[in-house]
Amino acid sequence: MFESVTKSLGEALKKLRGRGRLTADNIREGLREVRRAFLEADVNYTVAKDFIDRVEAKAVGQDVLARVDPSEQIVKIVYEELVGLMGPVDHKIPQRADRPVVLMLCGLQGSGKTTTAAKLALTLKGRGRKPMLAAADLQRPGAVEQLKTLGEQIGVPVYSEATNPVDVCRNAVAEAKRTLHDSVILDTAGRLQIDQELMDELKRIDKLVKPDECYLVVDAMIGQEAANVAKAFNDALELNACILTKLDGDARGGAALSIKGVTGVPVKFVGVGEKVDKLEEFVPERMAGRIMGQGDLMGVVEKIQSIQQQVSQEELIAQQEKLQKGQFTLEDFRKQFAMIAQVGMKDMIGRMPGMSDLIPEGEDPEEALKRVQGMIDAMTRKEKADPDIIDPPRRRRIARGAGVEPHEVNQFLKQFDQVRVLMKQMASMSLWQRMKMMTGLGQMGAFTPGGGLNIKTKGNTGHRKSAKERAADRKKKKRR
Repeated sequence: MFESVTKSLGEALKKLRGRGRLTADNIREGLREVRRAFLEADVNYTVAKDFIDRVEAKAVGQDVLARVDPSEQIVKIVYEELVGLMGPVDHKIPQRADRPVVLMLCGLQGSGKTTTAAKLALTLKGRGRKPMLAAADLQRPGAVEQLKTLGEQIGVPVYSEATNPVDVCRNAVAEAKRTLHDSVILDTAGRLQIDQELMDELKRIDKLVKPDECYLVVDAMIGQEAANVAKAFNDALELNACILTKLDGDARGGAALSIKGVTGVPVKFVGVGEKVDKLEEFVPERMAGRIMGQGDLMGVVEKIQSIQQQVSQEELIAQQEKLQKGQFTLEDFRKQFAMIAQVGMKDMIGRMPGMSDLIPEGEDPEEALKRVQGMIDAMTRKEKADPDIIDPPRRRRIARGAGVEPHEVNQFLKQFDQVRVLMKQMASMSLWQRMKMMTGLGQMGAFTPGGGLNIKTKGNTGHRKSAKERAADRKKKKRR
């Protein structure tokens, strides 16, 4: 997500930074590039225009032009306006002392509403709450059974009955009160498109059940159309917030940047992936940082910490001792990759500053991850424990088993040697020191799939080969 807008925005700001002296004219010229970047990211036209107007009004002033490096001030203004465009956001979910709090989810069919209902319930559980789900989507075949299955997975009860949506919601709230559940999440029906029948049903539930908050679940893949959908639902129901889903897909960012500007309704949570995991809080400051190419290191830290909580303390201590002694094996390396897969390689790259620039265009980091896993899986236990014994015949056998070329196995083993040394160094560092080190390594090319550390030496031109050039190099090696 945001790759295209981040790249285009970066190019536009680079042009502004390259000026010897900024004037009102070249500021406007640079901001035209910013507007183009927004429109290419499928941001609503009016939102993009108003955003540029606000930035221009702040940037074209004597107090800015008189500074030594005014371009940095413009970067700051763009960042602040991005934060203002998407925020502020209140992540608190209300709680009532005398009755269960009622949260109604609505949205179009296919937006991921039922899965989001389960994710929201899991999020509430993580906050020490006792939620109940209400299966009020009687329109889509299988919706009730899907919610029951998800509820069973996360240990949350699901209320259902074969009557009508209004009665399901009302009776679910009564049942939650009787069984001392403090929250009820209503999974209402959706349609393939907005129609009067859908709105009438939602208005009846809103009027008779009186939910405390109403959240619209929106598919981020539909771009600026998400803002139009949000406006239609907000006009009918007065939404409290939106939840964006499928942010791990090929979403260009238009939805996240358009919804608040068009409706005034903030995005409160985001859903990444199809697994029933907790929703992520939508933090405008972090999202603006990612859009500006500054990454989201705190997001990376939180994700790593959440995964480490699933690992036993004994295993963590054992890993730490291995790292300090330099006994990090390929089997341990494989386990680390499994953890990264849980986070999502693409998501991790999007959060690490400068990392997305290191992945060659057209090369999928997830595929690179699978290729490495395949090489390790093709090795024997003895080879994983002691990779130094892997000679040319063994390399050829491993390559055949993994479906790669022998030189790729050799290249990976050299990289592993480098990683083993780095892991030993990082074992004694604090978490923050590790993150700083990882960021520095990313800028040196350590995370480029199929490449090693790209440490520049004196005389190096700094030219980075394109994907086509690398493909040509691989063909030459094969001929040899």
